[in-house]
Amino acid sequence: MTTTISELQEKAVRARAAAAQLAALTRADKDRILVAMAKAIEANAAEILAANASDVENVTQKKSNAPVDRLLLNEKRIAEMAAALRHVAALTDPVGEVLDGWRLPNGLEITKVRVPLGVIGIIYESRPNVTVDAAALCLKSGNATILRGGSDAILSNICLVKIITEAGEKVGLPAGAIQLIETTDRAAVGLLMQMDKYIDVLIPRGGHDLIQRVKREARIPVIETGEGNCHVYVDASADLDMAERVTVNAKCSRPSVCNAAEKLLVHQAIAAEFLPRVGKALQDAGVELRACERSLPYLKGAVAATEEDWPTEYLAMIMAVKVVDSVEEAVAHISRYGTRHSDAIITRDFTAAQCFTHGVDSAAVYVNTSTRFTDGGEFGFGAEIGISNQKLHARGPMGLAELTSYKYIVVGEGQIRG
Repeated sequence: MTTTISELQEKAVRARAAAAQLAALTRADKDRILVAMAKAIEANAAEILAANASDVENVTQKKSNAPVDRLLLNEKRIAEMAAALRHVAALTDPVGEVLDGWRLPNGLEITKVRVPLGVIGIIYESRPNVTVDAAALCLKSGNATILRGGSDAILSNICLVKIITEAGEKVGLPAGAIQLIETTDRAAVGLLMQMDKYIDVLIPRGGHDLIQRVKREARIPVIETGEGNCHVYVDASADLDMAERVTVNAKCSRPSVCNAAEKLLVHQAIAAEFLPRVGKALQDAGVELRACERSLPYLKGAVAATEEDWPTEYLAMIMAVKVVDSVEEAVAHISRYGTRHSDAIITRDFTAAQCFTHGVDSAAVYVNTSTRFTDGGEFGFGAEIGISNQKLHARGPMGLAELTSYKYIVVGEGQIRG
């Protein structure tokens, strides 16, 4: 199935018209729509699961050992999608919030007010829950959205968008406010990235190749959601029980997501004591260890790490391990190889913690806790649109506020500029 520029343009024109209507909706209007969507997802769970099962079957037929965790839906994940919709409904509406205000000596009154971005294009890969999260956050922040999910999840995404838009339009969702590009033709992504007349911002959410392509080719402003080459550094003063618990959680609780830890750095003073125990715990959980020359003697069954391991985001049960001489060396290693996503220190030394939090330039820097908390839901934002590791406009988990801009409203009494 192919998509022409006219077909995409039609969707974009409808989205632009819907954005103007969305900007005028009240919080009560938007919350009513979100709750209706949540109920519809729950009521149509069997239909969603059937569509998702077809996607999973199609993927595994193409490649029998293909990883499907990110694609797979089950009753628990469907319940989580509905809960996320209700959570977003319960959040404060950012649109219309007064950010600042002042009066000039000439009598002009200036107010800085939050407004929607307009039309947001979201390009993402295999996770169908992103479809619902993106739709919810864009709706609550007053934005129309055009979704382009990955081909692996096409049937799931078609089903989800049909269910939530039909439910939403019955209670006031403007037609065209949430649209899905239903073709799996990769040319559609290229066409979408050129539609700067209609789309205000693009958000790519996926792997390195996707993000780099969008950054390289888009004529539309891009909010980059970054790769997660995340680190856990265990300092000389660390509580080793805590360090083991946090490391295993950061790596193993869900290794296919961007906030999972990919690298373990250990201070040389505790390497002989800590590495054998954490290595066993990780290997017992199924993790393949790739070790630097200094850590290899302490990690039975590990393989030697190569230079290619240090910058790699595995998104799998693999972890590279390195011994460092100081917190400063850990910071330097993260600065060289990290992706400014999420990095953690385990320590009982306040000075070391301060050195780490000041020195590591990541969107989220943790002390004595897991990198897995970098998530809009965990931060209290409801669902999230993605996790940005850039510095302009939005950084870290992007919730409602990050999907808005602002404008200045200036009120006078006939003043003119001399």
